[in-house]
Amino acid sequence: MKPLVSILIPAYNAEQLIAESIQSALAQTWPRKEIIVVDDGSTDRTADIVRRFGSKVKLISTDNQGQSAAVNSAYRASEGDYIQELDADDILAPDKIERQLGALRAGDSKRALLSSPWAPFYFRTRQARFVNTSLCQDLSPVEWLLRKLGENLHMQNATWLVSREVAEIAGPWDAGLHYDQDGEYFVRVVAASDGIRFVPNTGVYYRATGSGSISVIGNSQAKRESLLCSMKVHIRYLRSLEESERVRRVCLTYLQNKLGTFYRVRPDMVAEIQSLAAELGGRLAPPRLRWKYAWMQPLFGWSVAKWAEDALPAMKSNCLRRYDKAMYSLEGKKARSRYIEKLIHSQGVGTADS
Repeated sequence: MKPLVSILIPAYNAEQLIAESIQSALAQTWPRKEIIVVDDGSTDRTADIVRRFGSKVKLISTDNQGQSAAVNSAYRASEGDYIQELDADDILAPDKIERQLGALRAGDSKRALLSSPWAPFYFRTRQARFVNTSLCQDLSPVEWLLRKLGENLHMQNATWLVSREVAEIAGPWDAGLHYDQDGEYFVRVVAASDGIRFVPNTGVYYRATGSGSISVIGNSQAKRESLLCSMKVHIRYLRSLEESERVRRVCLTYLQNKLGTFYRVRPDMVAEIQSLAAELGGRLAPPRLRWKYAWMQPLFGWSVAKWAEDALPAMKSNCLRRYDKAMYSLEGKKARSRYIEKLIHSQGVGTADS
């Protein structure tokens, strides 16, 4: 019998987008699947929209506890041999799960970990372009983590297809984290695996949701604290797999790349990060701004220049998002108009002789 795949969708106030995500889960060409949505205390119509799918989707309603707790609730209710996590605003390519399971070879253990490409988008998936990095290939857990940390890379959480055996070894999501909780979880998944099998020509469409996204730190000190916790987990697990000079160098690069998030905002955390660097045999330099913004520092100071480095790209992204939403709505209206016009003509309604 083909393995059962559990598609887990945590949702909070997702009434505008969750239907598309559920439809992409239902459209999976892999026949044996269950879809579990956890409504994490939403105050909008999220639950009502999920109920419209009837028995095809299992709905669990909980008090608001955050994304990690919602994923854990969905996992406890699941029965699948493989786990597919899907955020309530993202979209799976129809053949994503089938292609990934089809990539398994005779003799592969249950701890083989499957990944795929991902493509950021706003509203129109046809505008999306899949990201291609050095993570987009078959890799051992050590090599995957070395590249992620050393090159400051990101693998979107829905790209993964995880066997239940690996998920059990990795343990639950950390419900105490408010930022990079998916990064912290999947570093444990990678470390628990026998290796990563990358499956091209399919994947997930990752929706860029703007400045209000959970993935934006902003002025949140809780998110900074969560990020530092995740950084420590990344370093600990990489070093548990291999203790070497190259690992220590990559860990120092990783700390250096992240230092700017804390610099001059949380001196206590900067001191803690410097202490981690000393344990690795190095010392971090003051972070440098990108060249587009470095000229501002002598004139306006570090804080203003850093704000510009973070805020201006976000403003540009928000403008592009609003434009794409407008085009998406316009194209939708045109498509509906064409459908109605075609229906009218096919029925002979509204002609000159009628």
